[in-house]
Amino acid sequence: MSNGFKRRDFLKGTVAAGAATAIPLSLVEVSFGMGSNNAAAAGAQDFTFAYISDSHLTHIKGTEFNDNFDKGLKRAVTELNFMSPKPDFVIYGGDLSQLGKKAELDHGLEIMSGIRELDVKWVIGEHDYYLDLGAYWRDNISELYYSFDHKGVHFVVLNSILTYDEWTHERWPTAMDRMKAMARLDNPEGSPFMVGAEQRQWLADDLAQVDKATPIVVLSHSPLYQVFKPWNFWTEDAAEVQKLLQPFDKVNVLHGHVHQVLYNQIGNITFQAMMATAWPWPYPVSYAQHANAVPKTTVFMNRADPHNLRDGTGWGSVDLVSGRETIHHTLWRNTNRTIAYDADAGHPVDTKYQDPASQIPPQDHY
Repeated sequence: MSNGFKRRDFLKGTVAAGAATAIPLSLVEVSFGMGSNNAAAAGAQDFTFAYISDSHLTHIKGTEFNDNFDKGLKRAVTELNFMSPKPDFVIYGGDLSQLGKKAELDHGLEIMSGIRELDVKWVIGEHDYYLDLGAYWRDNISELYYSFDHKGVHFVVLNSILTYDEWTHERWPTAMDRMKAMARLDNPEGSPFMVGAEQRQWLADDLAQVDKATPIVVLSHSPLYQVFKPWNFWTEDAAEVQKLLQPFDKVNVLHGHVHQVLYNQIGNITFQAMMATAWPWPYPVSYAQHANAVPKTTVFMNRADPHNLRDGTGWGSVDLVSGRETIHHTLWRNTNRTIAYDADAGHPVDTKYQDPASQIPPQDHY
């Protein structure tokens, strides 16, 4: 662990320390450790950023929205404003809305505007995209993919929820039919996500300008590996994206979308899922009709009460120390988890539950 921002410092800065376990956001600490011989890392600075994702704000009628989902995002914004010291910026990881409606996106922007004195970097999710193919998002929120540098780290934001042109443009009588088809968790009319050839070329050109020793953080909505196609826990061209990232010393991918504890290692790339403010999903192993590829490294999140929408949501802090991640998941009414990169194993492990004899039972129904 680094000597910078500590979790206990964050708890002291909240409205009430006893309420901290309900905070539906994540705090990411970037630290380069002591004695690094990495030239890029040696010149970089430690810093912290916050991460919020998957609020799924749902318009009902008029000015009425799903109150439970509103509360999750509002809580994240409130607690973010009480952080001391403040993070350098905020990442929003996608799925601000449920059906991509202007009313939902505007409602989300209104809530997020309560964040004081911090820049927000936006990642688009499929629920934000498939009604108007990202037009309102691009005009009013951010570009759909871009990169930026911060204190010696190169960040890449990808739009990982594209799909085949035929599915997008030719199959649907209305835009809302297309949106609802992509919004379902298990839909035989769905289509797998992808980054796409145009964006992969942009990524190749962007990375060509970056030193291979520079720490890379990739922000996507869907996981940049393939977990379970029927639920679209899947990016079709993930291997091609990974190939572009392989030349770099250390790469970390943070993604939303799956609403659960999920982690993986492929070569030099560490993958970590971030929590949702809306609700948790079950793991694909509970859906027996199809095979799944949930990473063998992942110890499942236990969801004690699947009928309680807040059980399994929560917040976390991530230490990115010398290019490797440790993520602390603090779950409301659930068991806290710490996932840390294990140099001997060569992948992230759960510091308490990796031993099968110590594991707690996951939710096992769908």
